Amino acid sequence: MAEILDGKKLRDKLLERLKTQVDKYTIKPKLVVILVGDNPASKIYVNNKKKTAEKLGIDSVVLNYPTETTEKELLNKIEELNNDKSVTAILVQLPLPKHISKENVMNKILPEKDVDGFTPYNFGKLFSGETPTVYPCTPKGILLLLKEYNIELEGKHVVIVGRSNIVGRPLSQMILNKNATVTVCHSKTENLSEITKTADILISAVGKNIIEGEMLKSDCVIVDVGIFKDENGKTRGDVDFESASKVASYISPVPGGVGPMTIASLMLNTVELFEKQQSL
Repeated sequence: MAEILDGKKLRDKLLERLKTQVDKYTIKPKLVVILVGDNPASKIYVNNKKKTAEKLGIDSVVLNYPTETTEKELLNKIEELNNDKSVTAILVQLPLPKHISKENVMNKILPEKDVDGFTPYNFGKLFSGETPTVYPCTPKGILLLLKEYNIELEGKHVVIVGRSNIVGRPLSQMILNKNATVTVCHSKTENLSEITKTADILISAVGKNIIEGEMLKSDCVIVDVGIFKDENGKTRGDVDFESASKVASYISPVPGGVGPMTIASLMLNTVELFEKQQSL
């Protein structure tokens, strides 16, 4: 049976260390989260972020805007936050309503306050092999989880299923920078199982149950990023845990694997931005 990559345990360890760090500050870091509309999942995520920040002593503000908020109003608010010296980090919760351009919004956030690492400046830095202001939260969390369990990336074949700008694309670059060989698969990939069978490390971030134990190489490492509710209302990941855990050497559970690490990375990024701003 595979060993569990326990994201909750590592999150608790990282946040405990971070709290000690934040306690020493006379001025506290300030995270501002903007939520537009009433997406129920987004509300839960934002609430979790706020609660975690407050436990650490990070000043956390959530700005709720109705769905009909105009793009101009949102951009004006971001401009205001950019200019506010007390604001350390700005996060715009995605998805945004259809009438607001995600690109325009991301473009507006100052790279040095971009806690998600999603601005074109930070993305460009990452993809040109340079160091961005901070790394995107979920990919950063995945790499921290692998490091905690001494899982080496150099020279390994890493297969990533999913090519979103939130996980797949930045993660592929971050892993490439660790000298792994990376293959990115997606909805148009043919013969997926032939590719997944060659993976030393398989990372799936699709949001539907697509990976079975028979698609895996013996003793591979599995990181399951996908999370959704099945027809019975049960929380599931991309990977069939039962069959996969019999084949793999390590596996991350859903829930309790990557999710807690994403929140931990957001807090680490907030403090990282704060320290960089204080040293200017």
